[in-house]
Amino acid sequence: YGIGNLVPPGNILNRGMGGISAGVADPQAINFLNPATYGNFVYTTFDLGGEVDSRTLKNKVPVENFTANNAIISYIQIGVPLLNGNKKAVKKDISWGLNFGLRPVSKINYKIQTNGRLAGIDSTQTIYEGSGGVNEAFIGTGVKIKKFSIGFNTGYLFGNKNYSTRLLLVNDTVAYNASNSSNQTNFGGLFFNAGIQYVTKIKGGSLRIGAYGTLSKKYNATQDILRETFSYNPTSGNPETIDSVFHSNGEKGTIQMPATYGAGFSIEKTHWLLGADVEATNWDNYSFYGQKDAVKNTWLLKAGAQYFPGLSGSKKYWNFVKYRAGFYYGPDYISADNKLPQYGVSIGAGFPLKLNHTFYDNQYSTMNVAVEYGSRGNKNNNIRENILRVSVGFSLSDVWFLREKYH
Repeated sequence: YGIGNLVPPGNILNRGMGGISAGVADPQAINFLNPATYGNFVYTTFDLGGEVDSRTLKNKVPVENFTANNAIISYIQIGVPLLNGNKKAVKKDISWGLNFGLRPVSKINYKIQTNGRLAGIDSTQTIYEGSGGVNEAFIGTGVKIKKFSIGFNTGYLFGNKNYSTRLLLVNDTVAYNASNSSNQTNFGGLFFNAGIQYVTKIKGGSLRIGAYGTLSKKYNATQDILRETFSYNPTSGNPETIDSVFHSNGEKGTIQMPATYGAGFSIEKTHWLLGADVEATNWDNYSFYGQKDAVKNTWLLKAGAQYFPGLSGSKKYWNFVKYRAGFYYGPDYISADNKLPQYGVSIGAGFPLKLNHTFYDNQYSTMNVAVEYGSRGNKNNNIRENILRVSVGFSLSDVWFLREKYH
């Protein structure tokens, strides 16, 4: 349904706090969900994230369990400070940054086999298979002017959606031809999103408020459709076409993607950060070749916190680790079995790769880790899915374009 399983947006740092991003800005991790934060870059940063998840799908009627494991690159990006108000810039109240990268938006990866019987005559075996997903290649920029920041991302959104249904009739005495129905769709086009942030001092710390949004957009697509009968080669085991009942290539159409809006805040003090976001996506506006799908409007509430011991004068490594926790809750966008609730909790940490750094060495690098456990559906739904996800990210920072006085 829809565009598949959505990849959690946001940096691994943010995922450890339930995914809060709208009002969060960390100079050592790139928050691409809100491009207004690009104006906070201090160092050139290479940011890479990856994740492994294990999904268990439970079906009540009939009672069946399916398990799948997946590993993907969560994002790869490079952020560059073009103008930094902290380094004797021409205008000390202005900072400007640039970011570019690649990330997956969703993934489709399943293969399910069910067995049945046709009116007491023959046993059947049906295989449902799907692959594909949506990705973004983007470039963005953000400017910070005193307390206010604004930024945007643009780039190319592209993807494919491939699915097939194979039906086999199982009979000991009669050899039936199997049938295959498959659709392969490719689509792409330009996208645009933007964000804003405002930060102000409060007693003992700071308050940061932010918002971001992506407009609904229609993307051009081409589709190949195949309806055929086939049999399996007895030697290789590969399917071989017997007769193409229907075959069409390059059918043009469009895919309408929904708009997404989010807003949130964070309160940061010397040792603590607390924040919350709310996000809404207009999935009712989604369509595939003019057809609506089993998806519904959705919202997501996210909240999280970070604790940083940072004891002055301490030489213990664990006092420089940032500890994180959070949760999220809201309905899932897929509504195949009524509206499915989704909820989850996360814990995380930011591990500095080296202590005792100076401004002139490459020591502003961090490994961020997040562990999430979530669920879709409940005891009232026929389908329920549990997800365990482990994510690891590396933010490697350095000072570029620095003119040395001595060599």
